[in-house]
Amino acid sequence: MSDVLMPDVADLGRMLATAGAFSVPVHDVRLTPETLDPDQIVAGDPVTSSLELGDGRGIWEITPGVVTDVESDEIFVVLSGRATIAVEGGTTIEITPGDVCLLAAGARTTWIVHETVRKVYQTRRSA
Repeated sequence: MSDVLMPDVADLGRMLATAGAFSVPVHDVRLTPETLDPDQIVAGDPVTSSLELGDGRGIWEITPGVVTDVESDEIFVVLSGRATIAVEGGTTIEITPGDVCLLAAGARTTWIVHETVRKVYQTRRSA
């Protein structure tokens, strides 16, 4: 991995407005580590990291383990890795590279991450 650095979100917005397009090397870009709430961790020692691209868009990664979450209205594409997402009172899905997934706002999920998952995502804000 070449560990590509990206400009901050404000600079990305200006670059996009000026150029009309912007490309991100999703497999090589450096993500910023995040802190998981210890209450979310069910098993293992999962770590998350991300790169916010502005307006609810970004790249996100999680290492193996089991975590819970309350979801946003989101669409994402799995770039790498493998996980099982169980929705409380709903369905359970397996995600692998190339999958396009939708999450409902407010869905309570359990992520069982088998192999580090990297995804690109877009969240939709409530009107």
